[in-house]
Amino acid sequence: MSLSPSDLVPLVNVQQKVIALNFSHYLQSIGIKSDIETARDDNGTIDGWAVLCLEEELTRSRVEFEQFINNPHHPKYQQVAWDQSRSVKLNTNGQFYQQVKTNFLSQAGPFTLAIFAICWAVFAATFLYFFDASFNLLKFNIDGDLNQTFAQPWRFLTPAVFHFSILHIAFNTMWWWQIGGQIEKTLGLKHIIAIFLSSALLSNIAQFFVSGPNFGGLSGVVYAVLGFAWIYGHLQPNRGIYLSNPIIGFMLFWLVLGFTDFMPINVANTAHLIGLLAGMGYAAVLAKAQTK
Repeated sequence: MSLSPSDLVPLVNVQQKVIALNFSHYLQSIGIKSDIETARDDNGTIDGWAVLCLEEELTRSRVEFEQFINNPHHPKYQQVAWDQSRSVKLNTNGQFYQQVKTNFLSQAGPFTLAIFAICWAVFAATFLYFFDASFNLLKFNIDGDLNQTFAQPWRFLTPAVFHFSILHIAFNTMWWWQIGGQIEKTLGLKHIIAIFLSSALLSNIAQFFVSGPNFGGLSGVVYAVLGFAWIYGHLQPNRGIYLSNPIIGFMLFWLVLGFTDFMPINVANTAHLIGLLAGMGYAAVLAKAQTK
């Protein structure tokens, strides 16, 4: 027999729906009946989201919530969130597509999603129309003319949104959405913008001086958000920024591999490395400022 909201009692109120959903799904995964509903204050105004459970399971659920709130990005909670997203069923009412859309939008903020959309719009325009024209418009400069970059300063940043293949853009935008989205949702707009601008600028300049103007991609920024999440999560473990060790190891292995002869394509290794260092540096400075 299915439960209705009237069968459940409030356990805790949280401000973010995605957190309420993740914890409710976790409770369900360990056999505790749970759901969420909008929470309202004494005036009837919506005030976050209430996680519900059966009254006889309140004590156990409170213990689980204390563990959850102290480390919400622990792999066991992330795995439940992943399993939940995979278990959504396709039906004639289009609920599957609505759920995918909701999950996609809820995991990232407006700036992360805007950069994601710009990258794909540029990619579509490039390969549907004129590759050379698009590349010449967005590349760091033409024929190594640094004066052109200073005269058209958008070129300091725009190589980051240009990609050369479907795998290239899919890899970059996926990690940008996942890690950059986590940073924006947790720490706010100003920090993800600062990371993007600083890492794109520094990694593009460094790559130009090493290999010339014929490069592109969001990889330097991706490694910046990776480096930020890695160091900030280590220095401020209770702030809600988390990356698992396997993900960090995979990305660092990919970085090192780019400096070897095993890669069949030309990789902007300098941009990757400088982006990583920029993100790590920003994380260290921010974490130190927050501990004062």
